[in-house]
Parts: sequence; C-alpha cells; structure tokens
Amino acid sequence: MESSSQDRNLPASQRKLQRAVDDGQVTRSQYLSHLAVLGVGALALLGLMPYLFEHMRMGLAHQLRFDSATMAHPATMLTRLQDMVLPGLIACAAFAGIVGIAVVLSSVAVGGWVSSLKPLLPDLTRLDPLAGIGRMFTKDKFAEVAKMLLVISVLGVVAGWYLLSTMQPVAATIMQPSTAAVGHLNRWLQQGMALMLLVILLVATVDVPLQRFLHRSRLKMSHQEFKQENKESEGNPLQKGKQRARQRELSQSNSISAVPRADFVVMNPTHFAVAVRYDDATMRAPQAISRGADLLALRIRDVARANNIPVLDSPMLARALYAHAELGQDIPSGLYTAVAQVLAYVYRLKAALRGDAPMPGDPPQPVVPAELDPHFGRAAGA
Repeated sequence: MESSSQDRNLPASQRKLQRAVDDGQVTRSQYLSHLAVLGVGALALLGLMPYLFEHMRMGLAHQLRFDSATMAHPATMLTRLQDMVLPGLIACAAFAGIVGIAVVLSSVAVGGWVSSLKPLLPDLTRLDPLAGIGRMFTKDKFAEVAKMLLVISVLGVVAGWYLLSTMQPVAATIMQPSTAAVGHLNRWLQQGMALMLLVILLVATVDVPLQRFLHRSRLKMSHQEFKQENKESEGNPLQKGKQRARQRELSQSNSISAVPRADFVVMNPTHFAVAVRYDDATMRAPQAISRGADLLALRIRDVARANNIPVLDSPMLARALYAHAELGQDIPSGLYTAVAQVLAYVYRLKAALRGDAPMPGDPPQPVVPAELDPHFGRAAGA
C-alpha cells in the first residue's frame, strides 16, 4: 500500500537520494538557466559585436566593388558569398558554444553532474492522456504557473517603468547626428538588458534554494518506507540465513581438513571435540586447529582415528578448550599445564608405537581451573 504524502515526514535517506540521482532526478532551476543564457549571451554579443561589425563593414565595402573581370566571370560571386557567410557561421557557432557551456555549468552548479540515461528512455506511461491531464493540475504545476506569472508581472512593471522614464531621451535622438544617436541607443539597450538581468538574478537567487527544498520535500519518506529500506539494506532474512549456513559449512569443512595435522583430539566424549597441535619450532604454545560440537565432534573423532591421531576422553579439558581457545591462536595460559600433561602422554604413546619406549599406562585426567570450565560456571550459577 502506497503511503500518502501526509505520512511522508521523514527526510530522504542517503540511499534514496542516490537512487534519485541514478534516475536523473536532481535539483534544477530554470531561472538560473535563463540567467546563464541571457547574461552570458549578452556578454558574448558585447564581445563579438565589434569584430562582427568591423568585418561586415570591410566585407560590404569589398563585395560591393565590381569591375569588368567580375562581370565576365559570374562564378566569382559564389566565392564572395562564401567569404561573407563563413565568418558569420563561425561567429554564430562560437556564440552558441559559449551559451551552451554556460547553461551546462549553471545546471551542474545546482544539481551536480548526472550521468544517467534513464530520463532519455521512452516511457509509455506518459502517453496516457488522462494521466497527462492529471499531471497538469498538480500542486507543483500550480506553484510553477504562479511563480511564472509573478516573474512576468515583475518584468512587465520594471520594463514599463524603464520605458516611461527613458522615452523622452530616446525620442530626442532623432534630433541628433546619426553617430551620436546610435551610441545613445546602444547605451539605452545595454541599460535595459542589465536591468532585466538584475531582475532574473534576484529571481534565481530565490529559486535555487526553493528548488532544493521542494526536491527534498518530494523525496521525503514515510515510516513504512524507512523500515522497508532498512530491511532491504540489511538484506533478506532468508538470504542471510543461507549465507550463514554456507559459512557454517565452510567452517566445518576447514575444521575437518585441519584434523590430520593435529597431535591429539580431546573429547567430552560426544558433545565437544577439539584438535590440538604443537610444534616447538614454530609455535610459542599449543594451538587449537579444529573444534566442533555434536555431529561435527563425531566427524572430527572419526577423521582423527582414520589418520591415527590419538583421541582422548577428557570432558573438563574439552569443554574448556571449546569455550576459550580460538582456532589458530595460542590456547589460554591457564590451560598450559593440562595440555602439557596430555602432550606428554601422547609423545610416550607415539614412542611406544614406534618401539622406542614401553607402553604408557592409562590416559591422564588433567585438572582444569574452575574458572575455565563452563560446566562449573553454570553449576555455580544454579
């Protein structure tokens, strides 16, 4: 169920803002673009006009001069036309390029650079005439129309005031020499253009933050959308469960593959199993290289027996190693003595199997500190 606009009172999240950018929905101000077109266009004209007028004057002076050779070869008129048209086309292209760059920079300054093709893709839903009529009478459209009427009214008032205040001096130019009249008319046009640009600048100064506010308002989220986005960002619970199951499978596989390198396996006898390895040349202390509970513990036991690894039943030591020893890390110092007792028995057992020593007696039952035995902690709590 779609949330109503009244429920959307939460600011848009960073993820929703990024999705809007990917869809090409960013802040844009048409009045800033108008200012760029008119302002930069006026400056470009002021910069290009002296060159164009001088080139036109010299070109006309040259092209309006005819002689007998020109009359005898009319094809030269095409060359003269090219000489007149080509500089004009170059000037028009330069003018269009300057204005186009100004429009792009004004858009990037407000909404940033957007590299998305989604706004250019065809949308068949926009061909629905009823939906189009509905979009014409939305709150945003009424606001845009009201803003446009206000700007037109302000421009009309300013233009009317300027014309009334300067009409008499402009009419008096007919009494002046042509050179002075053209100069006065040029200054009058420049002042009028500057006044119009000032009005558009003031409108753009208000419109840019207004468009940013309206854009953020349109992207506001309801509580339900916020919860749904958090759920999507955290991931599908079913998918996360599959990932955890896969991680458990990989962990179990790694635990099983490390058992053949162990010196012994200690069990509880069926609930826990921990494989321990010690190499005095490379290790500071014995390390637990594999551990498991329940079915995995039985699997570790079977793999150990298949690889002739001694398996000892020592519930206290198995529980303590399973609870406190990290795989690939040194065992806790409180378990050094207990593990050393088992290692000594294992070394005597291996020597006896090689025929280098007599067979040892019963396996030791090492004593584990009470604070390292989880069973003792639970019993004390009970």
